[in-house]
Amino acid sequence: MKRQTLPLLSLAGAVAAQSAAYGQCGGNNWSGATTCVSGYVCTYQNEWYSQCIPGTVTSSSTTLTTTTRTTSTTSTTTTTRTPVPSSTDFPSASGLNFTIDGVTDYFAGSNSYWISMLTNDADVDLVLDHIADSGHKILRIWGFNDVNTEPGTGQVWFQKHSGGVSTINTGQYGLQRLDAVVSSAEERGVKLIINFVNNWDDYGGMTAYLNAYGGTTKTDWYTNANIQAAYRTYIKAVIDRFIDSPAIFAWELANEPRCNGCDTSVLYDWISDTSAYIKSLDPLHMVTIGDEGFGLSTGSDGSYPFSFGEGLDFAANLAIDTIDFGTFHLYPGSWGVSYDWGNLWARTHGAACAATGKPCLFEEYGAPSDHCAIEVPWQKTAVSSTGIAGDLFWQWGDTLSSGQTHNDGNTIYYGSDEYTCMVTEHMERIAAR
Repeated sequence: MKRQTLPLLSLAGAVAAQSAAYGQCGGNNWSGATTCVSGYVCTYQNEWYSQCIPGTVTSSSTTLTTTTRTTSTTSTTTTTRTPVPSSTDFPSASGLNFTIDGVTDYFAGSNSYWISMLTNDADVDLVLDHIADSGHKILRIWGFNDVNTEPGTGQVWFQKHSGGVSTINTGQYGLQRLDAVVSSAEERGVKLIINFVNNWDDYGGMTAYLNAYGGTTKTDWYTNANIQAAYRTYIKAVIDRFIDSPAIFAWELANEPRCNGCDTSVLYDWISDTSAYIKSLDPLHMVTIGDEGFGLSTGSDGSYPFSFGEGLDFAANLAIDTIDFGTFHLYPGSWGVSYDWGNLWARTHGAACAATGKPCLFEEYGAPSDHCAIEVPWQKTAVSSTGIAGDLFWQWGDTLSSGQTHNDGNTIYYGSDEYTCMVTEHMERIAAR
């Protein structure tokens, strides 16, 4: 893992005459500067993104010395690069399955939004010990904690948005809390999905950006240039810290992005542009959306979750080449459908992923009671469905030095009877496939 102690970072959103070091300098629909500050050269990454990287341009061949993470190539442009981990060191998509530490299979895991907010490293280690002991390989965590007003001493926050300026907290109660989680996961072989912003207002979310930069709707968040610049600056700050870590399973654009009433092109363009940007920074780790799976025609029964009203087109978004796998969530109690309907939801998403040639991750699912009776059938459907490569129940519960973690009704506590059916027996079913 790349460790660093950095000062607080600020972004005012202004466009300079020349792009700054490692800034964007080209790409489809780019309207900013196309030249770089002294010592940097605008280098094509993909059709959506060109970036200022260290180097100079001469009238003939160009020699660049960089710390980018691709293999050396020799053509009319000669590039010398430092050795970096190969893609085989990191989790990857392999057909319709995932490969972790050289093993290609179906993998189980869970969600823990709160682990990133813990201030006691021993508690972090305790939880990850239990996750590793359970056989789980994937843990999805919050990589965001946005505020508009800096909280008191000892309160965790990752980014403050105020008056059109975003400040990233790299201190003891800032991104160093993510450092602790990633370091502990590395030691235990657990792989993390880290996302960058919340659709909901919990831990600030997109609303915290809107409060600082202006705008009232989610459409404004996805299309406001200054908001997107701040969001990308934060993405880069997090990726720079962990770009070499084998504990990163995937970078995730957002938790449950929606744009109610929007044309699906709004989210499609944002997903395409943002995932291409992330790949330009880190081409070796996987990238995914973090959506609930809304907007799917094939297999639809006409119910709300299959509709396109939240601005999502599952199949079209999954087909974006800089998205490595699909995600879908399941909360029948909130969506006005039956618990048994969840099996249809899982099968149709597996089929959609299989048709695209990418794996699906059943990334969140939960019910407020009767977990074994309601959720185990969903797990069995997922394990038996072509195209689904793993599942993560919502949410993991544990007992810390301060007591039990938050119980939102869906929580499965380590060592409980429900843990036996949802984790221990689920792992046995996976092994018996």
